[in-house]
Amino acid sequence: MRLRIGLVLALLVCWGPATILAEASLGVRLLHRGFEAARATLPSHTHLLLDQAAIEQFLVQLDGMPPDWPKVYGQGHHDPDHDARLFALNRGRDAQREGKAPLQWLIGFVWLGELSGFDEQEGGFRVALGPKFNQTRWGEVRFKHEDLPATLVALAGDDTARLKERLHKGERVDVDVLMTGRLIPEESLVYDFSHEEEGRGLIMPVVRIEAVEFVLKGRRGGSD
Repeated sequence: MRLRIGLVLALLVCWGPATILAEASLGVRLLHRGFEAARATLPSHTHLLLDQAAIEQFLVQLDGMPPDWPKVYGQGHHDPDHDARLFALNRGRDAQREGKAPLQWLIGFVWLGELSGFDEQEGGFRVALGPKFNQTRWGEVRFKHEDLPATLVALAGDDTARLKERLHKGERVDVDVLMTGRLIPEESLVYDFSHEEEGRGLIMPVVRIEAVEFVLKGRRGGSD
């Protein structure tokens, strides 16, 4: 019994640091100078959802057609049946998309990032994140990430000194944060309403993140 307990403890000691290192390495990535360089690191079967057409096609394959937003909204939050209609919309569509192929796709999407302070320990720039709202005929689409590392650091290599100088001068350095992952089946799409525009539909695909890449803000390549 003592030998068995000793083996278990030894395995926990070995696996613990490895797990921590794996999670940390997910958030510490190279800062690519162009989007195509970041795209080349992705598996070939990745579905990139970077523009309106690609996002709408993805939604069509999952849910067929947009909801009747005016009907669901009714008289808004003061309408006593508003929440019930929104709940019914989500539950009904959850059931209808069960087993559909896009639930298993590896998808890629972009959030907005900005370089902040320099992390001396990691040797790179910390990345501050902000959501990207994609305007579509279905409504606003905002991808929601799950299991994203708490700390994101971009390694700039030969560009480190130049970027440090830009930050020292107070310049803003924007980056695209390309995330890839798969929808969480039990809550794959969440339908809601925008907090910015009265009655505007909001769709949130919920994605468990598997990889992250950083790209200096610039012209983006095509989409899948």
